[in-house]
Amino acid sequence: MLIARLIADPADLETRLDVASQELERRGMPIAAAAMLDFCGDVLQISLPEGDAGVLREVFDTHFGPTDGLIAQDTIAVPHLFVSDMDSTMIGQECIDELADYAGLKDQIAGITERAMQGELDFEAALRERVGLLAGLDETAIERCLAERIEPSTGAATLVATLKSKGCHTVLVTGGFHHFADPVAERIGFERVVGNRLAVGEGALTGELAAAVVDSETKLDTLRAEAERLGQDAITMAAGDGANDIPMIDAADYGFAYRAKPKARTAANGWIDRGDLTAILKLLAIPESEWVRA
Repeated sequence: MLIARLIADPADLETRLDVASQELERRGMPIAAAAMLDFCGDVLQISLPEGDAGVLREVFDTHFGPTDGLIAQDTIAVPHLFVSDMDSTMIGQECIDELADYAGLKDQIAGITERAMQGELDFEAALRERVGLLAGLDETAIERCLAERIEPSTGAATLVATLKSKGCHTVLVTGGFHHFADPVAERIGFERVVGNRLAVGEGALTGELAAAVVDSETKLDTLRAEAERLGQDAITMAAGDGANDIPMIDAADYGFAYRAKPKARTAANGWIDRGDLTAILKLLAIPESEWVRA
């Protein structure tokens, strides 16, 4: 059975549901039940005896406009593990792009970042190219960038704190850098951080990385290793926005694409296009009365 949860514009929701139901019926995917969740009143839950999740997503996109949603093959439950990307997911910025601004290179580096996140460039090669362009930048620019530019995405701290209150283990895994990820994780509340390390010498960036590259395979390996540690029945959730998040998103029981690039959105069975990160809590049916505001 497919279980889908959807948050959409409430205007004419019933009419749009009727039209969507008719299309699904024509495509051999009749809806068995549809109702608003009791404790999350803006979440519509739809159950189908069988069907293709991709077709269901297509119908949602066609008839409901920008939405937040989750499609699962079974009953949806609070996950035991949450692994998330950082840049443009848990924070609203790409750290390397903002850091590049202090070297007068933001437009050049941001263009490479965008192409890498779209999946048009090899991630490691693009990362090394961007880091190389920052050679000679004073290390103090990192602290300035953190203080002046980097802000958590709306709802990030509440999402993490609430999940932790439910016994969920939280991990921040990023193709970005520990110089940023460590303070961001502390601010938001993540329990573990996996990231790249910028090499620094004589008070300036050397243009090199200080350790092996954290890439899409590292993110996937982190998800798998943490899930194995928790036990074979652990329910996993991941969130990200770019091409390097796809393996992790695809492998998780609930893989959320947050305001994501098209390839990442296609790979996910959860998506946030309309609301903030607390929409994930609604889609997990955690009542607002149980949210931990942070």
